[in-house]
Amino acid sequence: MDAIYTFFLVGGSLMALSILASRLSSMVGVPILLIFLGLGMLAGEEGLLGVEFDDYSMAFTIGHLALAMILLDGGLRTRLKTFRVGFRPALSLATFGVFITSAIVGVIAMWVFDLSLVQGLLVGAIVGSTDAAAVFSMLSGRGVNLNERVGATLEIESGTNDPMAIFLTLMLVELLVGDIGAVSETLLFFVSQFGIGLAVGIGGGWLSAKLLRWLDLAPGLYAMLALALGFSVFGLTSVLGGSGFLAIYLAGLMIGNQPGRHLNFILPVHDGLAWLSQIGLFLVLGLLVTPSELWDVALPAGFVALALIFVARPLAVLISIKPFFKFRWRETLFIAWVGLRGAVPIVLAIFPVIGGVENASLYFNVAFAVVLMSLLIQGGSLTLMARWLKVEVPAGTMPNRRGPLGILPENDFEMFVYTVENQDLDDVPIRLLRFPSGALISALFRNHVMLHPKGSTRLKLGDVVCVIGRSEDLVALNRLFNGDAKLKQERAFFGTFTLDGNAQMQDIAQAYGLTLSPGEQEMTLAEFVSLRVGGHPVVGDDVDWHGIHWVVSEMEGGDITRVGLRLY
Repeated sequence: MDAIYTFFLVGGSLMALSILASRLSSMVGVPILLIFLGLGMLAGEEGLLGVEFDDYSMAFTIGHLALAMILLDGGLRTRLKTFRVGFRPALSLATFGVFITSAIVGVIAMWVFDLSLVQGLLVGAIVGSTDAAAVFSMLSGRGVNLNERVGATLEIESGTNDPMAIFLTLMLVELLVGDIGAVSETLLFFVSQFGIGLAVGIGGGWLSAKLLRWLDLAPGLYAMLALALGFSVFGLTSVLGGSGFLAIYLAGLMIGNQPGRHLNFILPVHDGLAWLSQIGLFLVLGLLVTPSELWDVALPAGFVALALIFVARPLAVLISIKPFFKFRWRETLFIAWVGLRGAVPIVLAIFPVIGGVENASLYFNVAFAVVLMSLLIQGGSLTLMARWLKVEVPAGTMPNRRGPLGILPENDFEMFVYTVENQDLDDVPIRLLRFPSGALISALFRNHVMLHPKGSTRLKLGDVVCVIGRSEDLVALNRLFNGDAKLKQERAFFGTFTLDGNAQMQDIAQAYGLTLSPGEQEMTLAEFVSLRVGGHPVVGDDVDWHGIHWVVSEMEGGDITRVGLRLY
């Protein structure tokens, strides 16, 4: 009985310390997942608390449970429109990229640790894939607003590259223990991992989304049902021989892109569940490692980690996406840098232990060392690299809070809450605001007192405004309430003024004394810029042409709506 209470005491204390330590991450720039791992190691058998934990099977189960929950949340928050620019390069990275990375690291590990080729390749396979927990956490938690092309590629890659890493790891483990099947069986396993994962993930996710939207449940049950359906998809896919990780990510994607009031109840709960999973997973993995054994391989494992970061990942990215997709060099370099390793390599390193591979602890300790260095070097410099390589775009103003009113089943009205921070709105009557058609101010709060807004009511800085509108009104509302500091950031990035995407290029050329080719004279500005950036533009794409720096500043539905101009 005392053991149960001790478990609650130690587990609760570590969880609370992890959450409190997250403030340290934002203050000093240490990656938060590194803190979770460190706390687990401090509590371990050679740490301050001396907790003995060496149950690899339990850690393996916890790892699968936590990763499934993290991938489900990642899918819920990924918008389908991002696949327009990110899916194909992400898929190339998730397959060819993982294979190339694993091969390069495997050869280096073979030489560093004096292993056989198969043993070295197993090291490469274990650390070959990026980690969804690390990527989702670092990109969302560091306040970095990447351009859509780069951000979508990194997130989709991390959500879809597990099948290749699992396939390579299992194949090499079976080869080492002598249980490898025929070539046809191996190829069938590889195809089924992706094929069944895609089919069950998309199909099960679509049915789950329709069910969640159709049912009328108590608010607290929507999130639980979404989790249960996601786990069902994960389990069914795994039983059928497919990749459960890929399937649950795609199921979350289908659920998250089905509009309805259920998302208002699902997303906040799953955000907490994802954080709980990350904390629990990294604490358990920290408990599992033995620091003295890790220290014994620190130098050669550190060399392997540096080779992965500075050689293998950049070469894999360069080969996988640069010749086939229209990424700029700075975007390619950033994607190469953000090859974050996290929980997945450590969980994969448990396969050799469970499979009975000789000297299995070496694979686990090397994977752990690689993850530590990846989080420290790549994760710690993510913000700096994003700004240096100019893949970050200004965040702009967003509502403080937003939520559907639950009035209409389709295209529902929402409540958007803004704080008036724009100097241009100070002392301006509401009737003079350029509101989108159909949107209106429903309430206004000043000094914690609610006022009844009229057309003659004058706004003041610091007012809290509640606006009823639809999601298509958001771009215009954000522009209206954009604060002065963010306006200055946007003007520094996009230019002091912007032009409508529908403006005719012949009119712009006449105004600025530009020379156009015959085909360009009939184009709109949006068509011209889209052509110059090579198609599939995203906010932040820029073109230097005839002494003008043209920057895509606003998009809607995949089309350019406004372009910023900077003269130089």
